[in-house]
Amino acid sequence: MTTDTLLTLTSPSPDATARIAARLGAGLGAGDVVLLHGPLGAGKSHFSRALIQSRLAGLGRVEDVPSPSFTLVQTYDLDNVTLWHADLYRLGDPTETCELGLDLAFDEAICLVEWPERLGDLAPADALHLHLAMGSTPETRQLRFASAAPVWTQRLAALAHSPVARG
Repeated sequence: MTTDTLLTLTSPSPDATARIAARLGAGLGAGDVVLLHGPLGAGKSHFSRALIQSRLAGLGRVEDVPSPSFTLVQTYDLDNVTLWHADLYRLGDPTETCELGLDLAFDEAICLVEWPERLGDLAPADALHLHLAMGSTPETRQLRFASAAPVWTQRLAALAHSPVARG
């Protein structure tokens, strides 16, 4: 599957990365899948936590948002939709995602998936791919958003023109 780069941002700090996550998260709904790529330490979990915490804060709730590294999946009730946060680093085989129910969640929930390479051919074709990379300083991150689905072009336009990534 070929994905086209739709937007590239440079985040100067973890706080700026959190603002980008919150802005993206505000527009996500049922059936939206964000696949987070990057090496260890690139900020996949930080981005996911910030997005989840911003959605919970919008409902007036504060919850601990642990990494799903050992549980593989954490879910959050956002009143009108469930958000699934999956960390597939320890997944042995792509078919194990079906045992987790992740295949069904792709259609019904908001899904944030770290280490999506472990999905193999089970990755949704219309997912948004977020590639995180270390920047020129320890706190800087490069965020590259890509997708084969044209719907993401319009949805990322507001993020491209917002000041959220400014330090």
